[in-house]
Amino acid sequence: MKVSGRKGDGEAMCPHRLVLEHVTSRWGVLVLIQLHDRSYRFSELRRAIGRVSEKMLTQTLQTLERDGLVHRDAKPVIPPRVDYSLTELGREAAEQVRALAQWTERRMDDVLSARRAYDEARDIQPRAS
Repeated sequence: MKVSGRKGDGEAMCPHRLVLEHVTSRWGVLVLIQLHDRSYRFSELRRAIGRVSEKMLTQTLQTLERDGLVHRDAKPVIPPRVDYSLTELGREAAEQVRALAQWTERRMDDVLSARRAYDEARDIQPRAS
C-alpha cells in the first residue's frame, strides 16, 4: 500500500487509503473506541461520544457499516430500536485504534514538552517578514 501525502495520484484507486481515512477520522476513531466494549443505541452513543452532530454520527456509522466494521441491528418494534455494535472486523480495527489512543495518553507529557520546546525555539528566532 502506497501512502503519500499528495492528493490525486491514484487516490481514487486506493481503497486502503479510503478505509484508513474512515477508521482514523475524528468521529470514526471515537465510534470504534466507544463500541469496543458493548453495543449502543444511537442516542446513547451520541451522548457517550459528546459534541458530535446527529448528521455527522449518522454519516460516520453508515460509512463504518459499509466498510463492514459496524453492525446496525434494527428491531421491528414501536418505537423503533436500533443498536450499533462492532463486527469482528470492526473489533480488530477498534483494538488498533484504541492502542494508538492509549499511546497518546501515556506519552502526552512528552508531546507537551516537545511542543513547549518547539514554541520556545521559534520565539527566540527573529521573525521573517
